[in-house]
Amino acid sequence: MKVNNNNKVAIKMAIALALGLIAGIGFLLLRENLISNGNQEIWSKINSILFQDITAEGATSALGIFYIIGQLFVNSLQLIIVPMVFTSIALAMCEISDTKKLGRISFKTISGFLITSFFALALAGIVGFIIKNLGLFTANVDNLSAQSGVASSTNPLLVVVNVIPNNIISVFSKNTEVLAVVFIAVVVGLCINNLEGKIKILKNLLEEVNSIITVFLTFVITKFGPIAIFVLITRTFAIYGIDNLKPALVYVIVTIITLLIFLIFGYAIFVAIGAKVNPMKFVKKMGKVALFGFSTSSSAATLPLNTKTTVEELGVHKDIASFILPLGMTINMNGTAIMQVMATIFIASSAGYDVTVGNIVVISLIALIASAGTPAAPGAGAIILFTVLSGMGYNNDGAILAYSLILAINRPIEMLVTSLNVVGDAATSVVVAKSEGMLDEKIYNAN
Repeated sequence: MKVNNNNKVAIKMAIALALGLIAGIGFLLLRENLISNGNQEIWSKINSILFQDITAEGATSALGIFYIIGQLFVNSLQLIIVPMVFTSIALAMCEISDTKKLGRISFKTISGFLITSFFALALAGIVGFIIKNLGLFTANVDNLSAQSGVASSTNPLLVVVNVIPNNIISVFSKNTEVLAVVFIAVVVGLCINNLEGKIKILKNLLEEVNSIITVFLTFVITKFGPIAIFVLITRTFAIYGIDNLKPALVYVIVTIITLLIFLIFGYAIFVAIGAKVNPMKFVKKMGKVALFGFSTSSSAATLPLNTKTTVEELGVHKDIASFILPLGMTINMNGTAIMQVMATIFIASSAGYDVTVGNIVVISLIALIASAGTPAAPGAGAIILFTVLSGMGYNNDGAILAYSLILAINRPIEMLVTSLNVVGDAATSVVVAKSEGMLDEKIYNAN
């Protein structure tokens, strides 16, 4: 049922994108025709009714119907950033600490996740920086001036100081202190588990709030999302034209290639070095898991097949697989992190922000930590992307427009992201199992 619902959402998103493109190009041609024929006033009226930013100076009498709908959608996403990140990560910490009898395995597992994440983010940062410097990540969002963002106007190392807040209320009252929220969530989650069952009400409350967030997020994406995509894309084209799609297309192609490189070669190298086994066996046997993850775009839906393949075909002991795979489904999000880094560089470049090497390091850090809080809901990766943008201060009108493009065209990337996430969990299982003497190499090397 969940897979069918995901497919329905994907179809609705695709239809909304197609209709938005058609309507947007239609309005673009109408605008150019009216202006070229001296009918600027007619277009001004149309723009005032449909597309005008009603917060702009002199727009007090504008309706801005498309702008209002788009902002309601964006505000819905911003509304749940802090509670979503806090509850997801706090609960993830609870699950980690519940495995004290596997303390050594837990350490190795987290280390494996961090190692693959480091190289995944390094690859994404390098590729993104190169493409950005070639000028291929810059959409034509004219008439916009970049507002000073946190990352571009301060020393990037200041983020380290701000990890531990001096006022918990201020952290939860805005969406820009993401790392501080993560720090508090980790502390709360670990403390709950250290008290060994004494804290029941708060844990139940976190679980219930997280369930509410998941339902709300699912509703926003499945019901409101297609309408919002149509509105955002139509408004983008009507105001700024088709040139916006050129760099967006570059983003899609470059991100897909980067994801495929890490999926095929990154994990194979990790298995070969970490477990000293034939990496081609791993790639071959995990092919169907990657394909299943791609088709369902759901790590949860892929978990049974991933577990079966990891145990029965890769030779990982069941105790190892049953711990690492569910944990990885929660916090090991290499594909998600790669997508977020690439998308953030694209959005920041399009919105006029100066993206330096230091900024990319901070983006990678936020993406790594924030991705660990990605809930099991459709389109959650795109919501976490908004968290990264907020944390970096990339929030001007140009960033919102570029984000709307990402939201509309990101479906194939999100599907591939799921493949990376689930294959990464299996790769870590193989490496950890080998280090613990719990890998049956006869099964692993069997055809």
